[in-house]
Amino acid sequence: MSLIDEKSRGVFAIAVTPFTEDGVVDFASIDSMVDFYLESGCSGLTILGVMGEAPKLTAEEAVGFTRRVIKRAGNTPVVVGVSGPAFSPMRALTNEVMDSGAAGVMIAPMAGLNTDQKIESYFRSVTELLGKTPIVLQDYPPSNGVYFSTNLLVKLFNDLPTLQVLKHEDWPGLKKVTEFRGAEVSANIRRISILVGNGGLFLPQELQRGVDGAMTGFAFPDMLVRVVKLHAEGKEDEAEDLFDAYLPLCKHEQQVGIGLAIRKETLRRRGVIRTNFLRSPGPTLDSIDQAELTHLINRLYRRLEGTGHATEFWRPI
Repeated sequence: MSLIDEKSRGVFAIAVTPFTEDGVVDFASIDSMVDFYLESGCSGLTILGVMGEAPKLTAEEAVGFTRRVIKRAGNTPVVVGVSGPAFSPMRALTNEVMDSGAAGVMIAPMAGLNTDQKIESYFRSVTELLGKTPIVLQDYPPSNGVYFSTNLLVKLFNDLPTLQVLKHEDWPGLKKVTEFRGAEVSANIRRISILVGNGGLFLPQELQRGVDGAMTGFAFPDMLVRVVKLHAEGKEDEAEDLFDAYLPLCKHEQQVGIGLAIRKETLRRRGVIRTNFLRSPGPTLDSIDQAELTHLINRLYRRLEGTGHATEFWRPI
């Protein structure tokens, strides 16, 4: 399997972790899930992130899940989240997943790093710890409270060559993308890959600002793939029109707390996974939540029927 690098682009789907109704990792659903993402045109997969319920897995489950995904994905790159407060478990998991064929790892800073100096010191230690392993740096202040200035990001990527991809999830963050791309040019440093998160909520504008795609988990990755492709072809208005049709569902899935439950239920309805089970602690959808989701999905289909985009992926469910 090829490794990620600064030229990585497209859509890397943030995958959920499927469970049976008894809460056991569902290996059959892993296979159908990976097949779905590949058939949707994803360039890669990212697993064991926050929305993959990584903190709820044992070390043995995490490794077993990773190996199954990598085996099913074939030559498609798989990035594995290994973030954690302690370096020894991070290194152990990194060694396991890279030996299993992972394309790289994703790391967010530990909470409490409240100065540029502390953040820089942390990532210098991480890159030294993990050697030649390619790293996705996750910039997600709403999750961990750690804020990267543009200047610090430029310095980190310039000084630490194993940092290959910036997963951009600052919010609001459009100006940051523009500043970062401008700094690369003015400082004459390598252009690195920027893939965006936040469910793809701002994807059309982020593409126009110079990002290379998305690394996120919206339950309709096929739409994200088409939007990225249309943008690359210079069809920006068409890309935005398609994205706008999905925007109500995209926003609905971004609700704090219940968003993952909505995502898993949507994937279940699409036949991707067999259950919507979340390990505790985690919310469940009640009858009103289910009815809302049905309404939004059917509304999407009606809107798409006359556009040429209403394929079997977008049937009413």
